[in-house]
Amino acid sequence: MQSKPLERILITNDDGIDAPGLATLLEVALELADEVWVVAPDHDQSGISHALSIHHPLRITTRGERRYSVSGTPADCVAIALRHLMEQPPQLLLSGINKGANLGVETVFSGTVGAAMAGLLLGIPSIALSQALTRRDAVRWDTARQLAPGVIRQLLAAGWDASVCLNINFPDVPTDQAGPLQVTSQGTGRMDSLNITARTDMREQDYYWLNIERHDRGDAPGSETHVVINGGVSVTPLRFERSDQAAAQSLREQLASLS
Repeated sequence: MQSKPLERILITNDDGIDAPGLATLLEVALELADEVWVVAPDHDQSGISHALSIHHPLRITTRGERRYSVSGTPADCVAIALRHLMEQPPQLLLSGINKGANLGVETVFSGTVGAAMAGLLLGIPSIALSQALTRRDAVRWDTARQLAPGVIRQLLAAGWDASVCLNINFPDVPTDQAGPLQVTSQGTGRMDSLNITARTDMREQDYYWLNIERHDRGDAPGSETHVVINGGVSVTPLRFERSDQAAAQSLREQLASLS
């Protein structure tokens, strides 16, 4: 049996403490570390990004040994775990496994990625993991379950810059058909627009559902979307710095031309 490379791992997610993806991630983490802490939102927090709850208190519920739910966001859970619950810091934070891929622009809105970014902010090597799907009632959890331990071991052996976290996406194919791990760029992904659906409740009060529109256009070779759609496993290093230097230089020149 391969030895466990880590003493301690923290896992969290954005789908909530009872999500099947978190249960899958726990199995993965137990292959990698002797001690695994679970600190996750008490309900679904998808789409919450990096949000922190600074205007209301947080409540913690003990769900078992080293297992807690928090009445807040994924980033809240990371902060609670690292600054309150854990006496010793973990060597790694894993966030996920998300139900659905986090590709391109959607990584900006993803609570799964947001938790990893919170770990990055607090100085912990952090990885977000997501399982691509075609049907929400037929998620290939086994693909992520079988591939994730080896992929994470590869990344731990290689190491990565302390200024980034990693975003991993597993393809919607059986395990034996999945391609190798590839280092990718974020790309544009498949998020096309946001729409609002208006409805009226039984008391004749209006309410609204926000929904994401996605497209089927291809993405650039080397992007995470291109790799995952073609059956590979993608890993994209992400950082907080988002400045577009080319756009900044163009804006400087345009402003200079007005003076």
